[in-house]
Amino acid sequence: MTRFLYLEYLVTRVAFALFLVLSVSSASLVLTHLAPGDYVSGTLGIEGSRHTAAEMRERLGLNKSLVTQYREWLTAAVHFDFGRSLLYDRPVRDLIPERAVNTAILALAAVTVATLLGIPLGIIAGSRPGAVIPHVIRAASMVLLSMPPRSAITPPSGATVDLLQHLLIPAAAIGLPLAAMIERLQAQAISEVLAEPYVLATLARGLPRSRVIWRHAFKASLRPVASVYGLIVATLLSGSFVVEVITAWPGLGSLMLDALRTRDVYLVVGCAGTGAVFLAAGTLLSDLALVAVDPRTKEP
Repeated sequence: MTRFLYLEYLVTRVAFALFLVLSVSSASLVLTHLAPGDYVSGTLGIEGSRHTAAEMRERLGLNKSLVTQYREWLTAAVHFDFGRSLLYDRPVRDLIPERAVNTAILALAAVTVATLLGIPLGIIAGSRPGAVIPHVIRAASMVLLSMPPRSAITPPSGATVDLLQHLLIPAAAIGLPLAAMIERLQAQAISEVLAEPYVLATLARGLPRSRVIWRHAFKASLRPVASVYGLIVATLLSGSFVVEVITAWPGLGSLMLDALRTRDVYLVVGCAGTGAVFLAAGTLLSDLALVAVDPRTKEP
């Protein structure tokens, strides 16, 4: 019975993920179609004649109605054909993975920075509220939380981006504000756990405070932090798109900007749908993290 409930839960989550991806992709196609102008008008500008524009729209299929375009896109998407980029003249399904890998690398680096800094600093700040260092940590967190996820350092225009060389700057720009958020959550959580009767009883038996904190209270305090990792993925997506543009990071953010500027409708849809995939995956990982730190979550 329990296995059946787990399977039902997994199927429900996968169905929700598919619905999310379809909804976001469909909405982006409709909104791009309804917005004024199109790829042809942006390419030809005021110099293009109406005859030339009409021929170009017919050749690219942009003269079709919204219903027809959506039906054709949906039919092709079922066969994993997401259209052809008008700007790059390449299949969208070939362009997206190239950039998605770079965005995933940046997101993983930012989450690593946020986790390695946020959790230990949160434990220090929450377990010793009256000391000087926790006050310094809290002040630094407030400053970082008020900062937008961006960097003032930009590679030279037209420079080839070395992924490893330029990874530190955007990862820090995104990861440090996230570390501040995790630190605040972790500090509050560890403070509440240390006030629990079973922890106070353990301290009363004479065990070293540091041992009680790191071996007993630490895991119990991770549940509130683990529950927000799905939201962190959404923050990573919105924040990394800005940082990618500023730092010339070749990820989905810069690709999405190019698609929006030129009204490359199928590329816009592909980028938006990929973002929805990341969001759904992040939500699922958040649920798995909750199960890992709190076995009671497994109970139906």
